[in-house]
Amino acid sequence: MMVRADPGKRLTLVAVSLGFLILVVASFASLDLQWSELTEPGALTRMGDFLKGFSPPDTSAAFLSRVAWATLQTIAISLLSTVLATLCAAILALPASRPETTGRVVVRSVLNFLRAVPELIWAAIFVIAVGLGPFAGTLALAAHTTGVLGRLFGDTLENLPQASVRALRDNGVGPTARFLYATLPEALPQYMTYALYRWENNIRAATILGIVGAGGLGQLLFYYLSLFQMNRASTVILAMIGIVLVVDRLSYEARRWMTR
Repeated sequence: MMVRADPGKRLTLVAVSLGFLILVVASFASLDLQWSELTEPGALTRMGDFLKGFSPPDTSAAFLSRVAWATLQTIAISLLSTVLATLCAAILALPASRPETTGRVVVRSVLNFLRAVPELIWAAIFVIAVGLGPFAGTLALAAHTTGVLGRLFGDTLENLPQASVRALRDNGVGPTARFLYATLPEALPQYMTYALYRWENNIRAATILGIVGAGGLGQLLFYYLSLFQMNRASTVILAMIGIVLVVDRLSYEARRWMTR
């Protein structure tokens, strides 16, 4: 039996695809993209000369110990901010996932605001509030990540199958017990997947927040680039790449274990 596609849905899909294509063409037309300047021999030579300044990396014991401490700071900032954001997002997701109510609108607006403000802006705000250092970076990442995870957790709760919840409700089980024994066990794997993915992102973001004095490897990188000490900046960049690769791998293995 052949099922015919809904003409209305087909027309909507065509309209959306056409609109997207128009936006792409308009983007290329409105931006002054100088592709020839990127590929000219002079540009490649200048890029090569700049990259040569990063070699060889500084591997002195005293400097490596400083980089190692900054690496631990970066990991701690990203991990603590992700844990704080996960807890806050799990709480805010409850009213955010309820049917159309005033509480849902208010909480969704708060989550939209938290994730709409970039991490760098949050970092600048918290640096002014609590001073330079890892604490400001932790609060900045926690604020932004709460907005992201709150939205994802809320959508997860909305899209869960309701068969188990209805079965418990029909048997006289209260709302709290229904959430603990039906909703939460089904939502928890997705919660953990989102939290681990955001931890990966926060590792990268934590290295950038040091530019505004939020501690970690980013602060070291900005400092040595400002002094044009490229060999030391190269060591910091290699440390950034290393922790991103390690955390990505650990996160991947954890997500694969949870989905088995």
